[in-house]
Amino acid sequence: MIEKPRQSLAGLWNISFGFFGIQIGFALQNANMSRIFQTFGAKIDDLSWLWVAAPLTGLLVQPVIGHLSDRTWLGRLGRRRPYFFAGALLAALSLIAMPLAPALLFAAVMLWVLDASLNVSMEPFRAFVGDMLRKDQHAAGYAVQTAFIGAGAVIGSIFPWALEHLGVSNLATDGGIPDTVRFAFWFGGAALFLSVLWTVLTTREYAPDAMAAFDGPVEAQDEAPSLAARSYAVSLVWLTAGALVIWAVGKLGLEKEVYLLGALLAGYGIASAAAIALARAGSPNNMLSSIVGDFSGMPPLMKRLAVAQFFSWSALFIMWINTTPIVAQRFFGAADATSPRFQEGASWVDVLFATYNGVAAIAALTLLPFLARRIGQARTHIVGLLCGAAGYASFFVMPDATWLIASQIGIGIAWASILAMPYAILASSLPQKKLGIYMGLFNVFVVVPQLLVATAMGSIMNRFFPGEPIWTMAFAAATLLLAAAAMTRVDRLVRT
Repeated sequence: MIEKPRQSLAGLWNISFGFFGIQIGFALQNANMSRIFQTFGAKIDDLSWLWVAAPLTGLLVQPVIGHLSDRTWLGRLGRRRPYFFAGALLAALSLIAMPLAPALLFAAVMLWVLDASLNVSMEPFRAFVGDMLRKDQHAAGYAVQTAFIGAGAVIGSIFPWALEHLGVSNLATDGGIPDTVRFAFWFGGAALFLSVLWTVLTTREYAPDAMAAFDGPVEAQDEAPSLAARSYAVSLVWLTAGALVIWAVGKLGLEKEVYLLGALLAGYGIASAAAIALARAGSPNNMLSSIVGDFSGMPPLMKRLAVAQFFSWSALFIMWINTTPIVAQRFFGAADATSPRFQEGASWVDVLFATYNGVAAIAALTLLPFLARRIGQARTHIVGLLCGAAGYASFFVMPDATWLIASQIGIGIAWASILAMPYAILASSLPQKKLGIYMGLFNVFVVVPQLLVATAMGSIMNRFFPGEPIWTMAFAAATLLLAAAAMTRVDRLVRT
């Protein structure tokens, strides 16, 4: 077994530069799709259903792409690059087509296509860093990737605002999409495609025989025997849990979005039963059985990281959904979305979000590598999560909206750590032959908390804190504390 060549700073740049454009695409989507939907007449109550594309497509697409990319080798095109190039091409076309939408249905369909394409492109990048770097460079590699994520998010978020200040019309004339949004999406499509193309053209993946020489012989992990021997009882438990959630929606008057949670639980029960049946029928190598087997057979370290990841992303999604009403109501004294003061608050949230993304980009290149070298990756992540918890809790004590900039420093450090440290720890511990599928399955613990927050948080707030969105920040702070506690178990395992 021999070591991989050490990558230079230019090599680290080339490996992750594609993520810069991908994040511009995500930022444009996150900042403007509700605006586009409402322009075409969507009601506020329907936005969550339209937005479900983002987490749902990630849940479905990323494990599939991870499974396929682990088994791909196209010569000079490589293993991961064909997928993030194809995804970038489709995403760029979607960004170009989106502002040309003639009606709500077209815009909704294009959101699903856009998000699926972004996930196809994004998933292999996580594994790509692990493929290309030696273990002692994993933290640096994911830190550079996180810096590009932060920079792309800042540019994508402020680009429509910048165009307006340059004199481009921000008016939705004749029920259409404003020129600021239209031009920003076209810019985003070009930036996304060109940045991914840069990575495709400036990198060359290691062939399978080279990877074997670097990592030593890796025994194929065939989950089929254990899957075939598994009882259908666990599948029945998942199916029953989903049915009970669906029943409870009508019985307890929960928000209608909770139906989706029930459907996902029941759907996994059906999928696991089908995978067991296929394995018992002598078809061990089909995609469904492989994915279900890998999910149930995750390494112990990954399972512990998954708990921390679940709580971390619960806090993030709480923030993304609720920061605008919190800031507008608590700091600008406006709960009515039609009032000028509410719009001032919403604009200030754009500044706050750009701030925490900018802090994340800087922290990823400076603070995180410094701490990781001295206290280790797991403890660095604990520090980052505690900074985020303090940032969320500080919303309760800040005297005015300007002081919320200080809150964003802690949140930005946490965001940088969430994007870098878990993946660096994973890439250094997972078998190379399954790096893609495990990275895709790890995304489940990014997506499920988002779906859970989207479906359950509304019911909790309406029941216990009606009209007081500030209390969602207490939930966000508490979940990051739980994530930090979960990381102590990871730290103990890493150090044993």
